[in-house]
Amino acid sequence: MKTIIGIDVGISTTKIVGLRDGKIVSPIRITAADPITSLYGAFGKYLYDNGIHLQDVERVMLTGVGSAYIEQPIYGLPTDKAEEFLADGLGARYESRLDRTIVVSMGTGTSFVKCDGDDMKHIGGIGIGGGTLQGLSRLLLNTSDIKQVARLAMHGNISNINLLIGDISARPLPGLPMDATASIFARAHSNAPQEDIAAGLISLVLQSIGSASVLAALGSGIRDFVLIGNLTLLPQCKEIFPALEKLYNIRFHIPKNSEFCTAIGAALSYNKT
Repeated sequence: MKTIIGIDVGISTTKIVGLRDGKIVSPIRITAADPITSLYGAFGKYLYDNGIHLQDVERVMLTGVGSAYIEQPIYGLPTDKAEEFLADGLGARYESRLDRTIVVSMGTGTSFVKCDGDDMKHIGGIGIGGGTLQGLSRLLLNTSDIKQVARLAMHGNISNINLLIGDISARPLPGLPMDATASIFARAHSNAPQEDIAAGLISLVLQSIGSASVLAALGSGIRDFVLIGNLTLLPQCKEIFPALEKLYNIRFHIPKNSEFCTAIGAALSYNKT
């Protein structure tokens, strides 16, 4: 059985998976200075690590913003491109086993793809995502290393940064419990410690994405959301999204290979003829 290779090419990060006999094979992620270097580095490492020869590859399927820089077959292999939003939907459905959902792709920004069976449609997005977290962290914490920001945030006190309903009201408001966020960063002071700032930045990004997801589903009746992309790896997801689930009576799902869903979807988009 030959392998279909799905590659999600970012500007500096490339994710690659193999699809063999309907099963995912050893997804990996490579970071480099540019998309071409990242792509070829990831491809070569993937083949070597998995003992795959070029003749074992049936098709290479590319997606992601960096794929626009690729205009020739990869190592002479049959190469096609998959539409990114379709890849998001296919990969999220494969990993979550949900047929009716909104896929929330948390990349540099965030996009929303509505999935209803085989009908997959991009319905919008917001300019808040990993790029927002990196940029604000660069300005406020002198680092753009999201892993470092996440570690700082684990020791931060979010109540020193965000204003809660309980801070402004003597009793819960309709649909809003006392511990719901009233205003992000409204309690921040100029001398706030880095740990609190980091917690506030992650809260800002993840809460904004979660609330925007709910708004994207209005009128659809959809209550399930599949989160994919690098930001799903943040440990704070395990705190922030369950709180939003309780607030809105919805469900957020983070599948096992959430970071690689778009690459998986690219591989799945190849239909044998």
